[in-house]
Amino acid sequence: MTRLRPATRDRLADLGCFLLAAAFSVATAEDALDGRRLSETVLFADQLAGGLACAALFLRRRWPVQVAVALVVTGSLSHFAAGPIMVALFTVAAHRPPRVTGWVAAFTALPLPVFLLGRPALDVPGTASAFTYFALVAGAFGWGLYVRSRGRLIAGLRERADRAAEEARRQVREEIAREMHDVLAHRLSLLSVHAGALEFRPDAPAEDVRRASGIIRDAAYQALEDLREIIGVLRLPSGDAPERPQPTLDDIPRLVEESREAGMRVEVDMRAVAGTSAGASAEGSPAAVTGRTAYRIVQEGLTNARKHAPGADVTVTVEGGPDTGLVVEVRNAVPVAVAAGALQGGVLPGGVLRGGGTLGAALPGAGASDGGAPGGGVPGAGQGLTGLAERARLADGRLEHGRADGEFRLRAWLPWDGRRTPSLPPRGAVGGGGGAEGVRVV
Repeated sequence: MTRLRPATRDRLADLGCFLLAAAFSVATAEDALDGRRLSETVLFADQLAGGLACAALFLRRRWPVQVAVALVVTGSLSHFAAGPIMVALFTVAAHRPPRVTGWVAAFTALPLPVFLLGRPALDVPGTASAFTYFALVAGAFGWGLYVRSRGRLIAGLRERADRAAEEARRQVREEIAREMHDVLAHRLSLLSVHAGALEFRPDAPAEDVRRASGIIRDAAYQALEDLREIIGVLRLPSGDAPERPQPTLDDIPRLVEESREAGMRVEVDMRAVAGTSAGASAEGSPAAVTGRTAYRIVQEGLTNARKHAPGADVTVTVEGGPDTGLVVEVRNAVPVAVAAGALQGGVLPGGVLRGGGTLGAALPGAGASDGGAPGGGVPGAGQGLTGLAERARLADGRLEHGRADGEFRLRAWLPWDGRRTPSLPPRGAVGGGGGAEGVRVV
């Protein structure tokens, strides 16, 4: 169906109002002029004034108040201006502020007190016509005010819908960004660290180079597979897009083993009730959203430790239950300068240097923070912790990170069943002990 342009629609509306006003004036002329003896000249002048009043309606959009006032004055002299007056008053009420409408209404109603003070006889035809006129005036104002309020309501609803759509688009973009970061950052950090170490140690034994190259190849392959899967889901229509398999609490040991194979020293202490489900939580298993968020927190903690504290021991703790919620903590020592002797023992299988450290620790400037010196460390935009904070908030939990007792701690509390309960611990219970320095609570 072809939609009319706004200018064409306005012209058609003006033409309709012109014809409606003219038809109303002609249809009511016989009753209005009943009992009045007018000469042909006066009747012609009355009809001419009515025609000009109808033509003036084409100016109502540009000067609605002026046209309405002029027509009200003309209506005191000519009956044929009654139809155009109703249209003009409707236009003022529908398109002008209530204060302006009130002034025009007061001006239009000025003759009414004078008419009532004259105590007109009810059996006189002119009395009925006068009451009918003022009733029509009130109806025109009322209808115009209704149209104005409805238009404002529709405009408000449309604005709210636009804001909601924009917010939905923003949330989708943020969700895609979090998913891309979670999926790719972990594997690409493995690839970057080992590739940089091979560049820095070209004299490493051939067997160690082969093993490190295998880790790089596997990490790159998995990253490409994950990226292909995400892009494939994004290309599908929203109704046809399948749910991407999501990690659970049971996948954390596999994630830790992957980091160990890359040369990290990771200790795991999982004291949470084992077993997660894809749907709602059971009494002995956390909700799916809780398990997925816990996995992402451990993944980001291992990635940050690999990037900024290569060679440091990492401790992963997952504990809790239905009564206390789930606590996830990743700790590693605050990075320090790598001892010179750690760079002199060669490379062991799995990317570990003889004498301690990892391939990543052999990089010059390893352990530097984001935006460090050129050639040092794995770059990072600092968006990982921001995304984790958002994930924890969406899971109705809380996230803290910062230095405490010479360690960097990433610690989160998550509700066991995915909903906040009265058993939520106080903020100090998630802080990780005293002596905290620069701990940020999110």
